[in-house]
Amino acid sequence: MTRRRIASGKTRGKFYLRELKNDNTRNMARQLSIPKGTRDYAPDVMTKRNYIFDAIKEIFQRHGYMPLETPAMENLTTLLGKYGEEGDKLLYRILNSGDFLAAASNEELAGRNLLPLAGKICEKGLRYDLTVPLARFVVQHREELVFPFKRYQVQPVWRADRPQKGRYREFYQCDVDVVGSHSLLNEAELLQIIDEVYLRLGIRTRVLLNNRKILSGIADAIGCPGKLTEITTAIDKIDKIGREKVNAELVEKGVPATAVERLQPILLLEGNNDEKLERLQTTLRESPAGMKGIDETREILERARLAGVRAEIKLDLTLARGLSYYTGAIFEVKALDAEIGSITGGGRYDDLTGIFGMPGVPGVGISFGADRIFDVMTRLDLFPASSTTTTRFLFANFGEREARACLPLLRALREKGHNAELYPDADRLKKQLTYASRKAIPLVVILGEKELENGTVVVKDMNAGTQQEMPAGELENWNK
Repeated sequence: MTRRRIASGKTRGKFYLRELKNDNTRNMARQLSIPKGTRDYAPDVMTKRNYIFDAIKEIFQRHGYMPLETPAMENLTTLLGKYGEEGDKLLYRILNSGDFLAAASNEELAGRNLLPLAGKICEKGLRYDLTVPLARFVVQHREELVFPFKRYQVQPVWRADRPQKGRYREFYQCDVDVVGSHSLLNEAELLQIIDEVYLRLGIRTRVLLNNRKILSGIADAIGCPGKLTEITTAIDKIDKIGREKVNAELVEKGVPATAVERLQPILLLEGNNDEKLERLQTTLRESPAGMKGIDETREILERARLAGVRAEIKLDLTLARGLSYYTGAIFEVKALDAEIGSITGGGRYDDLTGIFGMPGVPGVGISFGADRIFDVMTRLDLFPASSTTTTRFLFANFGEREARACLPLLRALREKGHNAELYPDADRLKKQLTYASRKAIPLVVILGEKELENGTVVVKDMNAGTQQEMPAGELENWNK
């Protein structure tokens, strides 16, 4: 009796210590975190994200675009001044290595004037988008490139923004650009790419279209040609803050109240695309830039129609996209069945390389927001079942002899293009089937002692709940 009590006491002690250790582990896990505005991507999420990336890349390549990657960090001299004053504030700066305060005087440190100080202690920053790095790359490698240069790029970017629904501090962009061509055929091709991508992914969309030259013509028409940046920055927020607050911001930025009043009927223009363009032609008749923007927009719409673009394209005069480097067409794509903001955007920039000493090189491009696309597809349950499956065949493990016999069958399946794996340990079959079920593996191959003697395998269909026996050598030809 005493020995049992002692043993029981030891057991309780071990149990207590184990539970204490587990509690400590759980507490540590709860304390761990990642920066706000960033996310971990578990394997089940990554398979879906890769489904998006693979579809987009395939369509990019189908239109003749080649892949490119640039560093996560750029020199701040490359990034600053390219995104406007607000964009500069959202740049993540990287402290210089070593004694990063060495270049700053005591007076500068005491003054706490952050922007000039940042220039002394930070020489590099995380990229804000993929377009400015593209411009830098084109200028740096111009002697090696074939123009028009058609590239696509799928990489993360970083913005020190306030995290909120559909807005992250680290997110992926899928960019596709043509550099070195003025042709509006490029804009029509980008509209085709938008159409094909969202048709493939099953997302119903509306494409919003505007032109920077039309916006310039509007600024001319209301008597404020020198306030184009202030006007475009403000009206680009109309969906977020409303027309009244936009009008107040315009007045605050020095746009006369009379000009703001003249702007209203233009922003509220109704009708189909042709009707809007007809009315704009009257309103902007004194602005050469505005008239050119109207002509370009008409041509893009016509070429998109001839190319068979199925998505709705809507002329939206409030679309400005805030970035100062756009010079022509501006695009933005909205999901019709989910409130999440823009899922694709872009436009023409005919002198972006000029900021790096190479003027006169035209370009146009768009960017797909992979994170928002993922959120839309998750919310609408648009991912096919196949997008979550990485392994098609799982070979059950019954021991060393049976596992060895599985290896040549695994190789044969993989050479035929099937994803297959062998469970690494000779655990109970129930545990191995549970593994297959939780990983959504549809087929389990059973090669036990009996099958080994008969030269057969049993294939268990996890979805249908059926199984069939067949010669082991025929497994590689499985096509169900």
